[in-house]
Amino acid sequence: MKKILILLSAVCVLAACGSLRQSPEERARMEAQVQERLDSRRYKVEINYMRPLRGASRALTSPYSLTVNEDKVISHLPYFGVAYQVPYGGGKALNFEGKILEYRETAVRGDRRRILFLTSSGEDELIYQLDVFGNGKTTLNVRSRNREAIDFDGFLDPETDPAQKEDKE
Repeated sequence: MKKILILLSAVCVLAACGSLRQSPEERARMEAQVQERLDSRRYKVEINYMRPLRGASRALTSPYSLTVNEDKVISHLPYFGVAYQVPYGGGKALNFEGKILEYRETAVRGDRRRILFLTSSGEDELIYQLDVFGNGKTTLNVRSRNREAIDFDGFLDPETDPAQKEDKE
């Protein structure tokens, strides 16, 4: 009886895993939507994991994001690490709105695209390197002149259009 229960639970688990996979049509649709967002330079990346250079990596439970809307960036990211030179009280860190000064995009390989842009928070110059995969998964590296670099993982939601959200406000 115990073997039958184990076998039955294993079959249920395998059936559930099979239903989570995307069909080729769904995958192609998702890649096209991600491609469209990146081409329009209007996208929002929801950040859910961070990897500082020092200290433990951790999952993020609060909503953090990086929003690009044509030539503007809204960075709402946590920062853990060593700061070399910052204003009294810590400054803005990675929480600011700024203008994108330089923007480059290249196809790396397969369905991955790398976006590199330079911006200023008013107190520091920052370089954001964003790798976006066709399924929407992203990795983000943020380098600064006054702080240690930090990495993040997240997901680009192709359904979210930052420009429409601004029009409603």
